[in-house]
Amino acid sequence: MGLPGPSSRARPGGVPVSYPDPAAYRLWGLKTLGGSTPPPQPPPGLDLCRYVSQGKHIEARELMYSGALLFFSHSQQNSAADLSMLVLESLEISDAKVTDELLENLAKVFSLMDPNSPERVAFVSRALKWSSGGSGKLGHPKLHQLLAITLWKEQNYCESRYHFLHSTDGEGCANMLVEYSASRGYRSEVDMFVAQAVLQFLCLKNKSSASVVFTTYTQKHPSIQKGPPFVQPLLNFIWFLLLAVEGGKLTVFTVLCEQYQPSLKRDPMYNEYLDRIGQLFFGVPPKQTSSYGGLLGNLLNSLMGSGEEEDAEDGQEDSSPIELD
Repeated sequence: MGLPGPSSRARPGGVPVSYPDPAAYRLWGLKTLGGSTPPPQPPPGLDLCRYVSQGKHIEARELMYSGALLFFSHSQQNSAADLSMLVLESLEISDAKVTDELLENLAKVFSLMDPNSPERVAFVSRALKWSSGGSGKLGHPKLHQLLAITLWKEQNYCESRYHFLHSTDGEGCANMLVEYSASRGYRSEVDMFVAQAVLQFLCLKNKSSASVVFTTYTQKHPSIQKGPPFVQPLLNFIWFLLLAVEGGKLTVFTVLCEQYQPSLKRDPMYNEYLDRIGQLFFGVPPKQTSSYGGLLGNLLNSLMGSGEEEDAEDGQEDSSPIELD
């Protein structure tokens, strides 16, 4: 059962901010029922009311955060989620600066939420938006990394990969992909797990993570013999591609893609990714009319953006929304 209806206080500037007056009273009740001796002094809710009314957002936020953790410890998911959203609201209205501590607190709350709850989806979307600092980007890479690790522990590999792609943790991504491939994939597809990740990192202009994820994955996967060169042609292609990206020579890139077409035909998205990589790193002009259509087109456009981006080697420079499979 969630928290009772909210009351309203004025934000600085007269904009109302909502918070549940009964929340702290319920926290006190839970502490008392939990066997605290002697029982805590009631009513802590007065502190929450006073902090909010006086604009003491840090104090109010700390109280709501500790309250959320307490509710989680008593399996009160709905009430904990309510307080968690209030923590985010406090961050938003107080223009709090992004810090590692705040990101870790948000990630901890995320890890305690029911993985199947709609509140978790709403929480992570709002947390990522706040962590971007209003830049319109995809969220802070540190928060993406922390979310990816939680999802990895839950064996939600697909969503974990999504968040790793927007972090700068290529090594963590590779270790997750090794486990993902070994537990869920076919032996014949061990090369495809890392190929997709490398190509998508490059489409996000994150050369460093692309290189790290490839090196770590190929060294640690039990079904990949030591290389380069590798037994799998697709792995050799990715190895050569990373070298070509560093060199920036279009002729090398063109010949490479031509020679490895049999391997690239294993996934219809590979050539679409390579079209974008050609534009970003080899000066290939964009197509006048896009040939992308249907589901593949939607995926590619959402992954890489339809417009030109600023030149950068960092994957965080791309601010287009992403919907990965």
